Amino acid sequence: MNRHLRNLAAISLGAAVCAAANLAHAQSMDALYEKAKLEKELIIYGGGPASLYEGPARAFEQKYPGIKVTIHADFSNVLNEKINQQIKSKKLDADLAILQTAQDYIRWKKEAVLARFEPAAWKAIDKTFKDRDGYYVGVFVSAVSYAQNKNLVKPGDAPLSAKDFLKAEFKGKMISCYPHDDDITLFAFYTVLQRYGWDWMTKYMANGAQFVQGHPGVSRSLASGETMVSIDSYPNFSLREQRAGKPVEISFSKIDKTPVWAQTAATFRDSPHPNAARLFLSWFLEKEQQSKLDTWSPRKDVPPPAGLPPLFSLKLANDYPAFISNTDLVAYLRKRFEALTGPVQKKGDVK
Repeated sequence: MNRHLRNLAAISLGAAVCAAANLAHAQSMDALYEKAKLEKELIIYGGGPASLYEGPARAFEQKYPGIKVTIHADFSNVLNEKINQQIKSKKLDADLAILQTAQDYIRWKKEAVLARFEPAAWKAIDKTFKDRDGYYVGVFVSAVSYAQNKNLVKPGDAPLSAKDFLKAEFKGKMISCYPHDDDITLFAFYTVLQRYGWDWMTKYMANGAQFVQGHPGVSRSLASGETMVSIDSYPNFSLREQRAGKPVEISFSKIDKTPVWAQTAATFRDSPHPNAARLFLSWFLEKEQQSKLDTWSPRKDVPPPAGLPPLFSLKLANDYPAFISNTDLVAYLRKRFEALTGPVQKKGDVK
């Protein structure tokens, strides 16, 4: 066979492979479902309130009968330790981990315990919210915004930058999570310190800062009027309070960076029900499901929900995985913040 014929044969073979790949891609959901039905169940470890996962889980069960979804919801830094113990004891229970703790996915990838899987939506996901090698992917995106009780804070008095939280009118009426206890709060406070230094934190503490465990508690404190403002609100949690008729409003600084992160998902090489996990992940990242989120989608083709601006219209701090993986820096910050705030006293929950 001469060179030109060999090239023609190679092109023809390549086209046939691409066509087969496209056909397999089109059939992948049906094929996954057939395999998942044999597994019969799916176990999700989800960081945050169970309400984040209950709705999608029930919708998934309706879409794919014969697969029962069980959800274990808790703080991400509780669930990750459970999974670590399961991996160590070779008794893995988790099929799909959906957590805030991005550092775990980086470490699990290095330890070769994750399964590589690129859902059908892979190309639609912004590159900052997925692993370049296909081992983990963001399933929804959140941020840390400002929030205030609009009955207690006039529109013209709402904080515009971190420096505004030092004003006397907010003394004793500011709420956030404990920075040393919550990873994303740690990232948020570190972002502020990068601009204003530790002197800002000293003044913030002197202005009567209050702390609670868990972001649902932040939104509830503002909604009840117990506190006036927060530098550390999850927008979707605060907007839920607003939709329930509570006097909570959110805002994003045009001066300071807005910390942003993706709730990240992956399945494991030893997951008991791997096909059910892949089916759920593929289904959840479809445009239809992502359009129902009350926060941002990692997909570039899904607009934000009502009440939120386009994500990349904000001035972002979008390097959370790199930050939280810097173990020496994170250990130093945890120790220093705990010395300032004291250990967790006001414990919350994720309900």
